[in-house]
Amino acid sequence: MNGAAVIAEILKREGTEFLSCYPRNPVIEPCADIDIRPILCRQERVGVGIADGYSRIKHGKKNGVFAAQAGPGIENAFPGIAQAYSENVPLLVIAGGLPLHRQYVRPVFRAADVYRAVTKWSALAHNVQELPDLMRRAYHALRSGKPGPVLIEVPDEVFDAEFKGSLDYRPIPVQRAAPDPAAIKKAAEMLLAARHPVLWAGQGVHYAEAGDRLAALAEMLPAPVVATNPGKSAIPDSHPLALGGATRSRSKVFADFINKSDVVMAIGSSLTVTPFGPGVPPGKTIIHSTNDAGDINKEYRADHAVVGDAALVIDALTAEIAKQKGPGGGNALASLKEEVAAGKKAWLEEWAKFLNSDEIPLNQYRVIRDMMRTLDRDNVIITHDSGSPREQMIPFWETTAAGSYMGWGKSTQLGYGLGITMGAKLAAPKKLCINVMGDAAIGMTGMDIETAARNRIAILTVVFNNGVMGAERDVLKISDEKYGAMTVGGNYTKVAEGLNVAAARVEKPGAIVGAIKDAVAVTETGAPFLLEFVVKEGRDFSRYA
Repeated sequence: MNGAAVIAEILKREGTEFLSCYPRNPVIEPCADIDIRPILCRQERVGVGIADGYSRIKHGKKNGVFAAQAGPGIENAFPGIAQAYSENVPLLVIAGGLPLHRQYVRPVFRAADVYRAVTKWSALAHNVQELPDLMRRAYHALRSGKPGPVLIEVPDEVFDAEFKGSLDYRPIPVQRAAPDPAAIKKAAEMLLAARHPVLWAGQGVHYAEAGDRLAALAEMLPAPVVATNPGKSAIPDSHPLALGGATRSRSKVFADFINKSDVVMAIGSSLTVTPFGPGVPPGKTIIHSTNDAGDINKEYRADHAVVGDAALVIDALTAEIAKQKGPGGGNALASLKEEVAAGKKAWLEEWAKFLNSDEIPLNQYRVIRDMMRTLDRDNVIITHDSGSPREQMIPFWETTAAGSYMGWGKSTQLGYGLGITMGAKLAAPKKLCINVMGDAAIGMTGMDIETAARNRIAILTVVFNNGVMGAERDVLKISDEKYGAMTVGGNYTKVAEGLNVAAARVEKPGAIVGAIKDAVAVTETGAPFLLEFVVKEGRDFSRYA
């Protein structure tokens, strides 16, 4: 076999089900030959997003793979890979490369070097015989420690060269690190001594599949659970102790409890400071648990640290707390649940006029309310897009199942949600997978809804069309007043129909529920659907300090 066939065979052994790609990478054909389905996207950043969403839903135990051609292909992929890096998503990129003798001739785009800043690991293949070793190192990087994308650049002569000998390659297992028992003992003591402890859930809880464990720990203490943007749905938002996720927007009960807390224990979170995620208020005692020691004391001073896999940390902490305290929260648990329920109720009453609005153009919160009431949320995987949809969705979309929301926002590239939703659908074909986009976001990546149609990836795309770049209203005042710079109108239903995607445009409140039901019915036939809501500009966000 040649180098391309070697890579394809290793991908097969690693359980690769499909290859997201575009358009001329030599590994595509040998993958198709051994029944790894090629999914050709329309632009590379969406192709990376498809691999990204797949890896998220498979929790890194299987990894999405994206293949790009040398030169323009891997150059165009940069935004998607940079976004995946900022979101700590473990996906594999197989990049075509220029011939070895041209690697140091200017000008040249050397992917292994260029991508070093936005990958966990990258390498240039120099010889066909080293491909098994490089692939082994790549998968080890994907499946150990803090997640992130990895890249192998393969020049044409390495793809084409004949591999000598038999291929000795075995799949690489996921590696998990257990915490120091002494660190666990101290963390348990600190949590039990706290008057108002809060558990802070990050994306690591998703990758560890530790949502049920975290909920049990919260009840044992007892303590409410807040979530980061990517940690949202670590435990279901419908859980009596869940305060939901946060970006700049959050529920009032989230803000009230985090402000009142004295001890915050972050689990599976890097605690990275970002404009689009929650921050720990000053003066809190912080216990920081992460699988990467480099995150500790990076942004916040940690009063105590526990290094390890989120599931193993929670298991050890639960056992230690049971030893020190005994199981169950008793009266304290019942009282805390009542306090959380009362806080949620009061907050939702504040926002009832938006959630129940009959105004035209439509209020986005009315659409979100009707989606929640109409859909079987236990069977939904949903994501927001950047800008206003993120701020509107994260506080108000109440998840009912762990791992059913893909939050993101350390980087905020418009259009990212479309690709990761396709990847999620490929990972979980029986789920209804939804991305909620604004009109600016669909302008970035919307042509790739045709990729969903062509490949029978039955996602539901929801577009909030308000005809304006609302997030920039405060920085483009003169430009907008003089030149209409923020206006981005369009009829996306017509665009979708031109791309062989069934679509509907909704302008009246009474039509929302029926349109949602019709859209879901189409996805159940195996085809995607675009549901466009003509909405108001939307200046109201649930922001509580």
